Amino acid sequence: MLDSWLRLPGAAPAYWHLKWKARPGKRPGSGAQNAVLQTRAEWEAAVTEARALGLPLHQDPPKNWDSLVALRAILEHTTPAARVLDAGAATYSAILPWLAAYGYRDLVGINLVFQKPLRVGPIVYEHGDITKTGYPDGSFAAITSLSVIEHNVDVSAFLREAARLLAPGGVLVVSTDYFDPAIDTGGAVAYGGPVKVFCAADLKRLLDEARGLGLVPTSEPIDVSCAEKCVTWSRFGLAFTFVVLTLQKQ
Repeated sequence: MLDSWLRLPGAAPAYWHLKWKARPGKRPGSGAQNAVLQTRAEWEAAVTEARALGLPLHQDPPKNWDSLVALRAILEHTTPAARVLDAGAATYSAILPWLAAYGYRDLVGINLVFQKPLRVGPIVYEHGDITKTGYPDGSFAAITSLSVIEHNVDVSAFLREAARLLAPGGVLVVSTDYFDPAIDTGGAVAYGGPVKVFCAADLKRLLDEARGLGLVPTSEPIDVSCAEKCVTWSRFGLAFTFVVLTLQKQ
């Protein structure tokens, strides 16, 4: 998404690097499941950790930070028998290949861009609207949606659908562009809608709606303060950071 990011050495569509039967010898270290990316050093540390674990790196360096948070959360709250959905997946996204490396074998990624199903190892990528899927209630033990909801998504509809799709005890991991105080995006348009950077008030509304649907943060209080604008989108001259939220269905 962010055209100012440099490709990492060895990074490419993550699934091309994955040996499906290989499993990293250790799990990622502990870390917050609800947090704001505060500094460049934090996402650089995530790149270093993912590389040390033998995981295929996301081609956009800062995205290894929220992908690693999602990996930790899913490993903590599920087992490899779990069915996992990546809502808004791309073939270059890291989370499903990373889960495959840890032995998960029932992995689904949906996006409107997929015109027909694509199977890569244990992952199936298929056409789907993240606000209105055709899956039965309680189909998934975990759902991720990383850097998606800021792109012209009806967040309320997405939360309702995620709550419907999650089995009791299941987790939803969401990340999005963020900074507080709010950033004026100057009317920029991308991916079919206005460019949005979430602020603290947006997060409060999201969390209030989520709680009303039985989706509760796995840790509280959540510190939504910011330090550095350590992520840039040079196409629009914007700088901001990321926030990640991990919500569990009650």
